[in-house]
Amino acid sequence: MKKLALSLIALSLIHTVTLAQKPASEDDYYRIVTLPVPEGVALEVGGMTSMPDGRLAVSTRRGEVWLIGNPYMQGSRQPTFKRFATGLHEPLGLLYRTTGPFKGELFATQRGEVTRLIDTDGDDIADEYRSFYKWPLSGNYHQYSYGPLPLPDGDMVITLNVDWIGKGGSLSKWRGWMLRLNDKGEMTPWATGLRSPAGFMALRDGSIFYAENQGDWVGSGRVTHLEKGDFAGNPAGLRWSGEEGSPLSLKPEDVPSTGKPMHEVAKTVKNLKVPAVWFPHTLMGISTSDMREDTTNGAFGPFAGQVFVGDQGHSKIMRMTLEKVNGKWQGACFPFREGFQSGILRMLWGQDGSMFVGMTSRGWAATGKSPFGVQRLVWTGKTPFEMKTISSRPDGFEIAFTMPVDRKTGEDPASYSLNSFTYKYHSTYGSPIEDARTVPIRGVILSADGLSARIVADTTLREGYIHEVKAEGVKSATGGLSLLHNTGYYTLNAIAPGDRANVPARMMASASTAPMAHDHSAMMASTTPATNAKGGKAAGKAITPAKKTVAAVAAKRTTEQPADWTNGPDQTISIGTKPGLKFDTEQVEVKAGSRIKWVFNNNDDMLHNCVIVKPGTSASVGEAALKLNLNGAKLNYVPNSPNVLYHTNILQPESAESIYFTAPTEPGNYQFVCTFPGHSMFMVGTLRVVK
Repeated sequence: MKKLALSLIALSLIHTVTLAQKPASEDDYYRIVTLPVPEGVALEVGGMTSMPDGRLAVSTRRGEVWLIGNPYMQGSRQPTFKRFATGLHEPLGLLYRTTGPFKGELFATQRGEVTRLIDTDGDDIADEYRSFYKWPLSGNYHQYSYGPLPLPDGDMVITLNVDWIGKGGSLSKWRGWMLRLNDKGEMTPWATGLRSPAGFMALRDGSIFYAENQGDWVGSGRVTHLEKGDFAGNPAGLRWSGEEGSPLSLKPEDVPSTGKPMHEVAKTVKNLKVPAVWFPHTLMGISTSDMREDTTNGAFGPFAGQVFVGDQGHSKIMRMTLEKVNGKWQGACFPFREGFQSGILRMLWGQDGSMFVGMTSRGWAATGKSPFGVQRLVWTGKTPFEMKTISSRPDGFEIAFTMPVDRKTGEDPASYSLNSFTYKYHSTYGSPIEDARTVPIRGVILSADGLSARIVADTTLREGYIHEVKAEGVKSATGGLSLLHNTGYYTLNAIAPGDRANVPARMMASASTAPMAHDHSAMMASTTPATNAKGGKAAGKAITPAKKTVAAVAAKRTTEQPADWTNGPDQTISIGTKPGLKFDTEQVEVKAGSRIKWVFNNNDDMLHNCVIVKPGTSASVGEAALKLNLNGAKLNYVPNSPNVLYHTNILQPESAESIYFTAPTEPGNYQFVCTFPGHSMFMVGTLRVVK
């Protein structure tokens, strides 16, 4: 018995050690609970609001409104579903009015109007559909409408997408605008320059922010503070700036497409409002959606007062902190929680401080495999070791942590790294990362309690730039934990005033002359610029590869017919795209060793490339492209991998590129794939090589 007892103790100790050594995961701190959706209910969430009795009201892209009872799944553990309304035109916003003359009514934003949904007899079915405010439509598929969002003073705001016509346009009145509505149904134009404003919020102090997606005039995802008369950057909506009530007079022709950084252009273009926080494309997400300020007073963890931002394409939630410096909003974004079942469009606080997440993937595929769903995110009560905030200082940044850090690693400059970069502001879809530089660190001052570290830069920081702040080497004081997420991105619109830190001599570090972190310059994949569908040169500079790799890279992307192909190619193959992250052709067949002209037409409204890879390697090549980090865009998201055989560059919407190559001599099912981050799991086809 004694030996048995000792054996059990030993096993227990081994189990304890194993648990201690297991790396922490997001699921340890924030648990995802899935609400089961009944068969036959297509809950493609467009809007979501809470009812006083704890039920959820959800509008769907198919024009329905559902009431979900017992969403916390207590007792029977089963939620209930009842259809409240139907026949709406893609309602992408829903609000339950708790005060004022419309108390107890649901307001839904359809494509062309805000509609009051009224249950007159209390049977949980809408009996009256009353128009509250209307606007014209053109019929363009991209004319999505969102809201209404309540403001602290009782008014509401809605936002209207621009059209998609190759490049964004505003075919009907007020497209690309935020509009303010009062309870009389009177509208005040508030701000314009919006492209795809699916997410917006009002802080408790009334400050309005909206989230934008990459596209024309939008280099990357971003969150912008909107005041009356602001222009957020996309000129399409300026078509209506001369209308009665417009708070600005700027015209589309007043906005230059020079490719200069947005903060530079804002110095000369009146009303142009720079983002408070940039969300670097693919490094954080690819399509920002809803936003929610943490008003749970700690019920959702250690991030009270911060903002959570959803991402539709990457099926995840990010975290954002804000501060005002010299009157300008700015702040940082951080990864937070991945792994949701579909593309996140709506987020809503539950009565217990948990978060409900509404999702859909129709039209734009997402990393979450389900077509739709509602999930609930619950804090487990454990505090993750994280960078809680990043704040501007006169000579660098200060990181606050959620728990004390180990002094040895916390005050070692080698535990941190800083990089800065920006984006082009132009009419072209998106932007590569521009003007990236390493910021040398002079020293680090760790607070006495170990809860904050002041990083002192050895050079003047650049205002208007995004700063990547990494703390990969920092460990917690207790348990030696690594940070759950060790990277944040701070948008520096203004450097904080104050005295520079007096860094003791013992902390001095020589200025770094090393290239930027994750430098893959030897893998530069561009050799000639892509051409548009009309044969013109596409925007962007050609990048010459490093000498050691010119031959290898050129062999993978040859854009001119080889001189020895005197009779031309043996076969010409054209591949295009279609909505939903798909190629328009799923399978093609070529003869082994034949000469191929491969024409890739990007007739979608997103960026894509076409990469031909060895059999069964599309997933691993796509994953390698995702890990290119800051260098992804300049490498056209093509990793330096032996599995990559041939590739095009990243192409703008409505552009094309032709490459020439000799088909593999070994028969098999090769693959062609788009390696733009988030696309590789959906955009895959088969290249059959036969004898």
